[in-house]
Amino acid sequence: MLQPSEYTYNGKSTPQASNPNFTPVKTVSAPVEQATIGRSLVIKGELSGAEALYIDGRIEGKITLPDNRVTIGRNGSVQANIIAREVVVMGKVSGNIECSDRVDIRSEGSVTGDVSTVRISVEDGAVLKGGIEVRSSERKQQNQSSTKENQAQAKAAETQKVEHPKAAAAHV
Repeated sequence: MLQPSEYTYNGKSTPQASNPNFTPVKTVSAPVEQATIGRSLVIKGELSGAEALYIDGRIEGKITLPDNRVTIGRNGSVQANIIAREVVVMGKVSGNIECSDRVDIRSEGSVTGDVSTVRISVEDGAVLKGGIEVRSSERKQQNQSSTKENQAQAKAAETQKVEHPKAAAAHV
């Protein structure tokens, strides 16, 4: 059987809605922190930090944001190696990209360099000149390496079991 709603319906409040101790759930999330490098800015050197980065200017050097997103805007020009969780390219990148999650090269984007990532998306019209390494996620790699170690240990144990009877037969 259907139960009556505990919220306001057609302007009529229900007992829970009029309860002074009732606090509604907030659905608004905090804004994502993102640094922006504007069109007229030129930076030479190493960038690192703990927030997302939007580049519409020019950067030469190295960008290291391993837990965050780096977005190269349409006017952005990057001559640097990039290490990030996620990279979105709408401008030009000349350098290697190492990503722990995904690389997204949009239709107006251009990448010249090697890309190493778990997931990659290259839209029609995008330019990608260089090598691509798509690897499995780190969890899968850890599970696979532990499985391989277990298999190697099991094989070693089987080999030892097989060698003992032969050794015993040789000594008799």
